[in-house]
Amino acid sequence: MKIAQIAPLAESVPPKLYGGTERVVSYLTEELVRLGHDVTLFASGDSSTSARLIASAPRALRLDAGVKDPLPHLVMMLERVRQLAHEFDVLHFHVESVHLPMFRALARKSLTTLHGRLDLPELPALYREFREMPLVSISDSQRRFLPAANWAATVYHGLAAEVCPLNPSPPRGPGRYFAFLGRVSPEKGLERAIEIARRVGVRLRIAAKIEPGADERYFRERVAPLLGTQLVEFLGEVDETGKPAFLGNAAALLFPIDWPEPFGLAMIEAMSCGTPVIAWPNGSVPEIVDEGVTGFIVDSVDKAVSAAQKIALLDRARVRARFEQRFSAARMARDYLAVYRSLGRQRALRVVKAP
Repeated sequence: MKIAQIAPLAESVPPKLYGGTERVVSYLTEELVRLGHDVTLFASGDSSTSARLIASAPRALRLDAGVKDPLPHLVMMLERVRQLAHEFDVLHFHVESVHLPMFRALARKSLTTLHGRLDLPELPALYREFREMPLVSISDSQRRFLPAANWAATVYHGLAAEVCPLNPSPPRGPGRYFAFLGRVSPEKGLERAIEIARRVGVRLRIAAKIEPGADERYFRERVAPLLGTQLVEFLGEVDETGKPAFLGNAAALLFPIDWPEPFGLAMIEAMSCGTPVIAWPNGSVPEIVDEGVTGFIVDSVDKAVSAAQKIALLDRARVRARFEQRFSAARMARDYLAVYRSLGRQRALRVVKAP
């Protein structure tokens, strides 16, 4: 198949630092190429891929200090996709909703994976208006806010098996630590994670992005005062080379979220290393974490402390095995190919039935 993958421009594909959507697009693109498909990636020019790359900005916009408004870059990329659309069997968008008006006439060959939160009040009217555009959710929980949308499938994220290799024996004793990976924002539960680590008496290492604005104020006012202890270490953002060691050496990933998480890529990155997850039952968590196998799902700090005290009883090789069964890039690519082919069958049926 001839497939276009249209990525956001905020980060490169894969991202140098934070960037879950761009990371997933990279894993999917590379797996589709490995399977023999003709893939074109529309992304920033500093992306790295074995597919054909059409650069739509010289570099990732978030890391380019010269970019004052990202929208013109995105619009220009979408215009380039529109000009070349006749070359592709499928146009697979990962840019949320900005492309919908431009590609309405090409709905039959378009697919949009929604990577963000869908519990916002403006969205039902938007997706009613563009109800002919096929959508993919990244968890069943994510789509429950838009039950009437044109859902083609739910496809869980996956990552390449070699990205985060199994570490069967993380440090014990003084070197033991819990990991927190993600963004510094109230809904991610960083304050809970710090409290859990302190109560268990295990070090917490925090690898997190701080967005300018509200998240920066939250960090300064609520999180920074909690960092003045040997048990809490703030690392900032970690790159792809540092992430396997960061997650693989952790006794557990703490994921105490307080929002409807659409997926939570950090959970499967940890599982790939064999590192179990302690998470709150919000959003996708009950779909991703297998209770008592890949981690524990809890709803209070007290229960999280109890789970943390028995986390070493979980078999890290079994955690990795369950990751391979459920969250590999190969499985993700197969699932998407099934959706692509269903779009093609629907087009063929419409042609046959046309007067």
